[in-house]
Amino acid sequence: MSRLSIYFRKKPVDVILQEAQAEPTGEGHRGHLKRELNVKDLTAMGIAAVVGAGIFSTIGEAAYHGGPGISLLFILTAITCGFSAMCYAEFAARIPVSGSAYTYAYASFGELIAWIIGWDLLMEYAIGNIAVSISWSGYFTNLLAGFHIQLPDYFTMDFLSAYRGYHTALHQLSAGMSLHELPAQLQRAYHAWLDAPGIGPIKCIADIPALCIVVFITYLVYIGIKETKLATNLMVALKLAVIIGVIILGFFYVQPANWSPFLPHGLGGVMKGVSAVFFAYIGFDAISTTAEECRNPQRDLPRGMILALVICTILYILVSLVLTGMVPFQELNVNDPLAFVFQRIGLTHISYVISVSAVIATASVLLVFQMGQPRIWMSMSRDGLLPPAFARIHPRFGTPSFSTIVTGIVVAVPALFMNLQEVTDLTSIGTLFAFVLVCGGILFLPEPSEQANDSTQSRPSKGFKVPYVNGKYIVPLLFLAGIITFRHFIIGLWKFDDLHPMRFAERLPYMLFMLIACIIAVFTYLKNWSLIPVLGFTSCLYLMTELGYTNWLRFLIWLVIGLIVYFTYSHKHSKLQEKDKVIAHHRVSSN
Repeated sequence: MSRLSIYFRKKPVDVILQEAQAEPTGEGHRGHLKRELNVKDLTAMGIAAVVGAGIFSTIGEAAYHGGPGISLLFILTAITCGFSAMCYAEFAARIPVSGSAYTYAYASFGELIAWIIGWDLLMEYAIGNIAVSISWSGYFTNLLAGFHIQLPDYFTMDFLSAYRGYHTALHQLSAGMSLHELPAQLQRAYHAWLDAPGIGPIKCIADIPALCIVVFITYLVYIGIKETKLATNLMVALKLAVIIGVIILGFFYVQPANWSPFLPHGLGGVMKGVSAVFFAYIGFDAISTTAEECRNPQRDLPRGMILALVICTILYILVSLVLTGMVPFQELNVNDPLAFVFQRIGLTHISYVISVSAVIATASVLLVFQMGQPRIWMSMSRDGLLPPAFARIHPRFGTPSFSTIVTGIVVAVPALFMNLQEVTDLTSIGTLFAFVLVCGGILFLPEPSEQANDSTQSRPSKGFKVPYVNGKYIVPLLFLAGIITFRHFIIGLWKFDDLHPMRFAERLPYMLFMLIACIIAVFTYLKNWSLIPVLGFTSCLYLMTELGYTNWLRFLIWLVIGLIVYFTYSHKHSKLQEKDKVIAHHRVSSN
C-alpha cells in the first residue's frame, strides 16, 4: 500500500456495523446507547431542529432582501435538501451507526476525507449551538421584560458587543444626538458598558442567560435519550400549535397588494437570503447521529428525515407568504418578524404568545444540536481519531457522557463572551460541505455485493435506497443549458482587465464551481452516475458559492487547523490499520 493511499483507506460497512454492536471492552469506555426512538420521535427531532431561529428570526432578513419571492427560495432550498436527505436516508439505512456524515465518508471516501468532514461537523454544530444559545438569550430577556423583570444589561450581552456599542454611541452623542434617539441595541450596549462592574477597562460583561440554557440543555442530554425525547416532543407540539395558529390568524390580515411585485429585486435579491434560509434547514442531518438509539433505524431514520423536511418546508412557505402579505416586505428586516407583524397590526397579545413560542423553539433547536455533536465525537473516538475518553458511555444513562460534558463547555463558555454577527454564513457553509460529501459518497459507496468481497461478512441492503435515474445524458444537458443561460455572467468571470485583487477573490468560488460542475458532467456521462446524488452534489456546491469568499477563507482556515490535528495525533492513533491487518489475516486463512 502506497504512502498516499494509507490516508484514503475506506472502512468496510460490515466492520463499522460490527464495531457498533461490539460488547463493552478495554478501559470501560465502550458501551451501548439505549434504543428509545421511533419514527414519530425522529420526525419531532427534525422539526425541533429545523423550525427554530429560521422561522422566528432570519426569515425576516431574507424577506427584506427577496420580497414575497422568498417563498421560492424555501422551495429551492427544500429541493436541494431533499436530494441530500435521500442520500442521508440511504446511508442511514445501510450504515445505522452514530456519526452522521463522518461515518458515511469513512465508508465511501476513506479516512482523511472522513476526518475532514468530522472536523467540519464539529465547527458546524459548535458554532451553530453558540449562535442558538445567544439567540435564545435575546428572546428570553425580552420575555422577562414583558413580566417587568429587567436583568442588568451587562449580564445579557457579550463583551465585544458592549464595547463596540458603547463607542459607537459615544460617537453619535458627540455628534449632537440624544441618548433616547439612538437605536435600542446601542442604548443597551452603552448602559451595559457604563454600569458593568470592573476595574478600569476590564469589565465584567457576559451573557448569563446563554450560559444557563446551555447548562440546562447539556444536563438534559446527559441524563438520557428518553428524557431528551420527551422534552423534544413537548416543545415541538407547543411551537407547532403556535405557528399553525399564526398562519391561520395571519391569513385573515393578508393584503394581496403586498405580494406585488413578487420579485422586487429579482432573482439576485432572493438569493441574498440563501445563508439565512439554509441555516433554517441544517437540523435534519442531526437526526442521523441518533442511529444507534433508534428501535428500527433502517426503516425509521429515512422516514423521519423526509417527513421532517416536508413538514418544515410547508410551514416555512406558508409563514413567508403570510408575513409578506400582512406587511410590506421593506419593514421585515427585524430580529423578531413574527412578533413584529402582529404588533404592526395592533394584535400585541398575539405578539406576546409568539415571544413565548420563540423561547421554546430556540431551546428545542439547541437540544437537538447538543445531542448530535457528542455522538459524532464518540464515533471519531471509536476509530482512534480522538482520545478514548470521547467514546465513554455512561453505565446508567446510556449516553456519551464525556463527549456531552465537553460539548457543553465548548458551547457555554464562548456563548458568554463571543460576538457572532456572521455565524449564520459560517455554519451554513460547513453544513453544505457535509451535504456535498454525503451526496458524493453515495456515488462511491460500494454496493452490498461489492462490499462482501472486501469484508468478512455479507449483509443484504435494507431500508431506503436512492431511486436510480441514469444521469448519463441529463446532467451534461443541464450543464450545457446552464452555460448558455448564464453565458454573460460566466464570460465576465474570466475578464481580468483592471481587476482589484479582492474582486478577483470573490470570483474564485464561482470559478471553482464551474470547474467541478464540468468534471461532474463528464464523469456522469462516462460512468452513468445516478441523477439524484449528482443533483444534490452540484446544487449544494452552488449554494456554497453564494456564501462569499470571506466565509470560504474562514472555512479553509478551520480545515487547515483540522489537518494539523490529524497529522499530529489522529493518523498515528487510527484503529483502521489494525483492522486492515485482521481482515488481511482472515483472507490468508480462508485461502
